[in-house]
Amino acid sequence: MADAGARPNRRTVIIGGVAGLAGLALTRPAYADPVAATGGGPLARLAPLPARPARTAFAAAEQRYAPYLVTLADMVNDIDDSDGELRGFMAGGWWRTPVEPFNARIMEHVATLAWFHGVDRPWNPYRHDPALLARLDAAIGYYLRLQHDDGSWSEFSPDERSRAATAFALGYLSKTLHELRAADVLPERGAEIGAALRRAMTWFLDPANTGVWQDGMVEFANQPAAGLAGAAKALNLDPDAGLRRLLDDRVAFYAAHAQSPAGFLYEPRGMDIAYNLNVTLTELHELHTEIGRPVFLPMVRRLAEWLTYTVVPEPDGAGLVSFASGAARTPMYFLDPVTPDRQQRDLGSVFARSVPDLRVFYPAREERDAQRAAWAADPAPVPVLAPGDTNPRIPANIPYGEGFPTRRQRDVAMAGLPAVRFSRFTELRADPNDQHYLFLRRPSYYLQAFLGTRPNGVVRAGLGLLWHPDAGTFVHGGQNSNAECWATVLANGGTDGASNLTPSYFAGPVGAGPVVEPGRVSAVRGDLGLRWTTAGGNVTVEALFTDAGLVREITTSLDASEQIPLVLRPGDDVRWSTGAEVAFGAPAAASATSLAITRGNVTLTVDWGAAADATVTPAARTYFLDASRRLHLLRVPHGRAGRIAYTFTS
Repeated sequence: MADAGARPNRRTVIIGGVAGLAGLALTRPAYADPVAATGGGPLARLAPLPARPARTAFAAAEQRYAPYLVTLADMVNDIDDSDGELRGFMAGGWWRTPVEPFNARIMEHVATLAWFHGVDRPWNPYRHDPALLARLDAAIGYYLRLQHDDGSWSEFSPDERSRAATAFALGYLSKTLHELRAADVLPERGAEIGAALRRAMTWFLDPANTGVWQDGMVEFANQPAAGLAGAAKALNLDPDAGLRRLLDDRVAFYAAHAQSPAGFLYEPRGMDIAYNLNVTLTELHELHTEIGRPVFLPMVRRLAEWLTYTVVPEPDGAGLVSFASGAARTPMYFLDPVTPDRQQRDLGSVFARSVPDLRVFYPAREERDAQRAAWAADPAPVPVLAPGDTNPRIPANIPYGEGFPTRRQRDVAMAGLPAVRFSRFTELRADPNDQHYLFLRRPSYYLQAFLGTRPNGVVRAGLGLLWHPDAGTFVHGGQNSNAECWATVLANGGTDGASNLTPSYFAGPVGAGPVVEPGRVSAVRGDLGLRWTTAGGNVTVEALFTDAGLVREITTSLDASEQIPLVLRPGDDVRWSTGAEVAFGAPAAASATSLAITRGNVTLTVDWGAAADATVTPAARTYFLDASRRLHLLRVPHGRAGRIAYTFTS
């Protein structure tokens, strides 16, 4: 998604703007001389911690720094200190792939190093450490030498003009500059950073730059959001009226074009729950902080309302299950009620103060407090992070705060989820790019589906989730897999889930009830008929959704099977129509006419009418931190025609 251009000119030094700093009264060691940016001999190694820090020394909200503190020496000492082009490269594979010298994203930890160098905390022995400063200086120099003449950086190839690498460079380098100025160190390097940020903003904020901005849709919405937030911070450090006007223009453009009418923010051209929650919301809050006003709050409210349709709660409190099969980038299959504390998502909790719909996506304050108290009381040493597991956004987010809801607030928001609050509705959210997101609530179930034109190849079309209000999730389709989607699977391995599906909607059975235009589907409160056909015409499905369940009638050009990704719990009673039991976590096969899953007082019966050699195969995927559920694939061969009924009884 980036424009190609000439190979970058790796500068050794950026001279502009340094002369005015010559009179500063600051003693700088020889290693910090920008003229020696690619030379100067070996750098001193950062001393390891004399002892693992006491967990009780960390304020609750700053416990997330602890893993980075105990890992810092290993990260810093992997910085290349050879006398050549790679001097300053952050080796060791600590962050981002590919681990290649041209990947500027590897260098984003300069902000982490700068923070530890400058911050005054009783548990931080690295404050003003000269070895840390020397290696930070080298790393900044390498980062800046990677910048192209036009202001952009690369990620996946040396000649790439990367929107993502440049967007995140704006954020991490502006944070680094802030820390250097606060500590009153490396003024010449700070001037170089300031000049690099101005070039980056000139490239990134240019409305004619189609590598960042597209007409009608802002793709990969998290990346432009990061660039806007970084630019806002950079302009707070070094104001520029012309760049500020460009920033304001791009903020308005983002508000108009980054969000689908359906409610999600584009990732890349479709919906993605994980990126919207984990990344983009954090960037939007950072931008609000830096510009001093919540310009995107209406967008966040629309996003939150959309997100409420994409998740269902497990009635036993295990967590949320989400619309994974419809995700166009990184699927979020589930969300625990209390998530690990070291994660990027938590910064978005600040929005939960003013956007109540978001409260279900964050731990309750009481649970997080208890979790942090338990962490502080744990006598085990703080564990060192592994290479690749050192996301710099986590420490960078901490100063921006958090806003976890109370347990009561979260419970109220959970009760307000559409699938919980209502027993009957039909909601069709459409995007202009022929994306149809169907959310159907009937007294016995809630169903999610994607129809129309898939935004990319990882989305699996068709039905995605089947949930019962008292018993939880029974069927849950996977993303980017023909083996885990809820679909018709042809003998050659193809599925209708991996095709664009042309839908038709009916008020009642297909062909008998009147046709309903997409814009009026949400008015259907009774039985809904739905027909879809694959792009090649090799699979046609006619479905009828009633109060008690649904029926799928399938016609195919080749022999096919019904594939149902069942989410089972160890206590479920699962039996073939023959009476034989299906054991949790074990493969099973039978010549049967149906399979019944009983959970508590609720039974879902999957009935295919005539005897067929059906199988159940456990998959590797489990749900929630306690792995209390496991995916099991039910497959029922039905030749070139089949009728599969899903009926709930209690």
